[in-house]
Amino acid sequence: MAALLLPCLPLLAEDDAGVPARKAPTRQEKAVPGPKFGKADAVIPLRAAEAGYADRSSGQLVFQVLLAEIALRRGEPGLASTAYADLSLRTRDPKVLERTVEVAGFARRLDLALEAAKLWVEVDPSSKQAQYVLASVMVMANETEELAPLLIRMLEADKGALAENLLGLNRMLSRNPDRRAAFAVIERVCRQFSGVAEAHYALAVAAAGAGAFDRARAEGRRALELRPDWDAAALLQAQLLMRVSTDDALAFMQDFVASNPKSRDARTQLARLLVSAKRIGEGREQFERVLRDYPDSVDARLAIGILALQQNDLDLAETQFKQFLSSPAAERNYAYFFLGQIAEERKKVAEALGYYAGVTGGEHFLQAKLRSARLLVDQGKGAEAREQLRAAKNASADDQVQLAIAEAGLLRDEKRFQEAFDLLEALLSKQAEQPDLLYETALLAEKLGKLDLMESRLRRLIELRPDNSQAYNALGYSLADRNQRLAEARELIEKALKLSPDDYFILDSMGWVLFRQGEFSEALGYLEKAHARRDDPEIAAHIGEVLWGMGRHDEARRVWLDAQKKYPGNESLADVIKKFLP
Repeated sequence: MAALLLPCLPLLAEDDAGVPARKAPTRQEKAVPGPKFGKADAVIPLRAAEAGYADRSSGQLVFQVLLAEIALRRGEPGLASTAYADLSLRTRDPKVLERTVEVAGFARRLDLALEAAKLWVEVDPSSKQAQYVLASVMVMANETEELAPLLIRMLEADKGALAENLLGLNRMLSRNPDRRAAFAVIERVCRQFSGVAEAHYALAVAAAGAGAFDRARAEGRRALELRPDWDAAALLQAQLLMRVSTDDALAFMQDFVASNPKSRDARTQLARLLVSAKRIGEGREQFERVLRDYPDSVDARLAIGILALQQNDLDLAETQFKQFLSSPAAERNYAYFFLGQIAEERKKVAEALGYYAGVTGGEHFLQAKLRSARLLVDQGKGAEAREQLRAAKNASADDQVQLAIAEAGLLRDEKRFQEAFDLLEALLSKQAEQPDLLYETALLAEKLGKLDLMESRLRRLIELRPDNSQAYNALGYSLADRNQRLAEARELIEKALKLSPDDYFILDSMGWVLFRQGEFSEALGYLEKAHARRDDPEIAAHIGEVLWGMGRHDEARRVWLDAQKKYPGNESLADVIKKFLP
């Protein structure tokens, strides 16, 4: 009964447009013997004997088969399924019934598919394939009342694979979106096998899917009572306990590992739980134990390397990542990225660039390219940095946008505002509502004095993403900095602050608009709170201006000069000092 592990009738899958996600089924796609109807662009006349219908064949039968297949080739699955349904009722031939189910599935005629599948089982009750197909059609048709008895009969008929097939129940029923109905079916089925651990495991999974987590934990406990050393049940129970308490899950896994010290998966999960509980050292010890017991564990080696890096143990981290690279099964992008970070930390720029170049995909691809570009800029190689960003291969569509924004950022640093704007504007013309492009082009438009364009872009972004605090903040700060429409600016910044109450840039904006409105004491409070979160030269410049406006000139001077020592090249700070301390 291994077919329970795989859903039947893949023909019902649809793409986003609601149309079948694959072409009409052909006999070449099926493993079972049957009529050979040829390729989609050729229809070959059949002899009835070749179709497998033997004595029952006739000219009318062959004609109807050809009619149905031609209809499929011409994109008329409804006509094809109707023709096959009529043919199956008249012939009651298993091969015709099988083809009827397949074609009806392609046509999304579940009623015809279900009728044909039931008839197939009636005609050939010993056929396991017929039962599998009927069960799958019942799942998709949500015929849950008749499904449970059928599954019980199928499970009992294949006792040698009972445990495996019980574990496959949830996968088989996964195509039914009604998780409560699926749980009810699995509950009825598993009731017949209450002494089997896999039945309780299947129930635990189904209950969790239906949101019945107390029941899920109870079934997980029962599965472990029947198989106390079962890793999979222990991992499931830990996941279920995590919904209640990390401490409970952690205590459970510690007990399980103590009883099953050689369990690789359980100890790995224990290590992960310890790390998630911020018990980094203990988590690292568990990963190291896994690696001692199983030297081929690339996951444990990678985890040890990452934890060592977090603990600033660069030597150990480097050793682990290099050994990780020696494994043929390793995801090399991870190791190259982290080795690049280590080399960067050690100021070995050429080595870092070499490792980052090895990151050709994966979740760290974008960061590797951005870090490489920044290293090149720091070496005075801005043109090479921009070229590297522009030439990045294997970038996803989203990464391409971020790479372009990074390239524009490098141009902006060189005060080449028009080039930066043109670069992003070209992308925005193809993706008119891409949020990051709207935001970045708005900021560049302000640099170019295109204030109306800046405002229109930010307002459009707010329409698209009303929870985007940075859009509110950027527009509000721009108005406040130009000392215009201060009431409106304050309202925008207040909205931004409500969305992101701890953002230091927004706190700075709030302080600045209050200063513009003459509320010096309140302004100073926000600015000092922002500066406590980030030691930023522009925030220091604002604090100094507020202090100066309050008549506290000595304090203002001290704030500015202290900041200038830390950030001698900051233009905003230099402009303020020049203005007030000529």
